[in-house]
Amino acid sequence: MKGLIVAIQFLTRLPTPRLSVTSDEFAASMRWFPAVGLLIGALVAGAGWAGTWIDPWTGALVALLLWVAVTGALHLDGLGDVADACGAAHKDRDRMLAVLADPHLGSFGAVSIALQLIAKLVLLHGLIEAQAWPAIALVPFAARIGPLTWSRWLPDLHAGLASRFRNAVRPVDLAIWFTLLLTGVWVVPDLLAAPLLIAGWGLWLRARLGGISGDGHGGGIEIVESGLLLAALIALRLA
Repeated sequence: MKGLIVAIQFLTRLPTPRLSVTSDEFAASMRWFPAVGLLIGALVAGAGWAGTWIDPWTGALVALLLWVAVTGALHLDGLGDVADACGAAHKDRDRMLAVLADPHLGSFGAVSIALQLIAKLVLLHGLIEAQAWPAIALVPFAARIGPLTWSRWLPDLHAGLASRFRNAVRPVDLAIWFTLLLTGVWVVPDLLAAPLLIAGWGLWLRARLGGISGDGHGGGIEIVESGLLLAALIALRLA
């Protein structure tokens, strides 16, 4: 349970007991990322449901605001940094990596974050209007299987925070979470899109950036979340 608390501290702004952990214990907390996703999903779905007492758009807005607040916009920041780096990639690789490491937000990053928030708001509205609460609740869980996969699969772009997780994820961890993901497919069939989205982001990172960093993990979580929300909405419309 110590690893779960550390993962909650890292991925969210939720109050938790203060713990003293070693570097290895911090890295091992990554194994709990999907569990933190379940907690985030439950809170987002609950906020959306509460907002529907006014109307579905309010539900979507409340859900989105809580989603951003709980995560501290951590993954949105990663998405923005990746977008800025790709905007500079036409110059040379060194310039791209320099921009990726720059904490300041550029125009590409600002646009990508704005579009991501708009996309989530619209998609949440569609799912809330259809009362697809299980789909909303399970999306953050499925998306956070991504970092475990990318850590095992992709090379490090640099020696940063993400590189500390590399040896912490074991094959058994992936087996457990993907098994639980397949179990969730019985409730939300569109979760089958998760492995495709996770693989797609990994292939794109390898081709475009050459590897993974903390920003790549954060941006990937955001992209997979939006992709799963869209898949859930499409599935509802085709049902």
